[in-house]
Amino acid sequence: MSDASARLTVVTGAVSPTRKRITTILVHVALLAASICMLYPLLWLLAASFRPENEIFTSASIIPSSWSLDSYIRGWNGLRTGFGTFYLNSFIISGLSVIGNVMACSMAAYAFARLEFRGKNFWFAMMLMTLMLPYQVTLIPQYVLFRQLGWVNTFLPLVVPKFLAADGFFIFLMVQFFRGLPKELDEAAQMDGCSPWRIYWKIILPLSTPVLATAAIFTFIWTWDDFFGPLIYLSEMKSYTVMLGLRTFTDSTGESDFGGLFAMSVLSLVPIFLFFLFFQRMLIEGIATTGMKR
Repeated sequence: MSDASARLTVVTGAVSPTRKRITTILVHVALLAASICMLYPLLWLLAASFRPENEIFTSASIIPSSWSLDSYIRGWNGLRTGFGTFYLNSFIISGLSVIGNVMACSMAAYAFARLEFRGKNFWFAMMLMTLMLPYQVTLIPQYVLFRQLGWVNTFLPLVVPKFLAADGFFIFLMVQFFRGLPKELDEAAQMDGCSPWRIYWKIILPLSTPVLATAAIFTFIWTWDDFFGPLIYLSEMKSYTVMLGLRTFTDSTGESDFGGLFAMSVLSLVPIFLFFLFFQRMLIEGIATTGMKR
């Protein structure tokens, strides 16, 4: 009986790792298939940007039959204004928006989270109410205001509100993070003679790298991908952003250049991807080196 049990144990022990290995392989194959299904549109877009114009909509394969850079050359230089101008405009607007949001929203959040002033709870509630307003509700009043200021067809309507802490989402996000920092840090700094501004600059900001990086990432992505705002305020092609530039490749009354559209769409993803990777590293370093972890 003992020999039979030993043989059964040996057989069971030999079969179990095999079944486990097969299960693991099947799970990985299923995950790989799901990943391919999700990435297929992006892979098709990449392949279409290298195909000749007459083969773009005739094949569903993600491997082009022939490779050509004509779409990239034509897309970059084929419009009345070079696509490099659109990239420069988008970088200017996105860069200034990141700086404005990080600076203004962090100062507003510091005031709500660490300072005491009359009407603090009321104004914080009013700020939260702005999160519930759709962008379209305030679009017409803002456009009338900016038109009276003479800012239409300039970058100012897209940039100046960022320096006035107009994005309540980031203020709320930073307030919650700042409230998690011990107030003993502020009290110790006050005993050493630090002013509220110095506490904000020397203590709060260095400990808030994760939330600042998060705000920078989302601000850059949302501003870079914004189509509606530039469409409303920008009318001259020389001031177009990348998203408006992509629209010019399609024309309902004439010939559309889908090859150039797909090629420039691929290039438009590169800055977002690189920006995310760069700030993701800063985000991880900020969490690992924050003073609260010591």
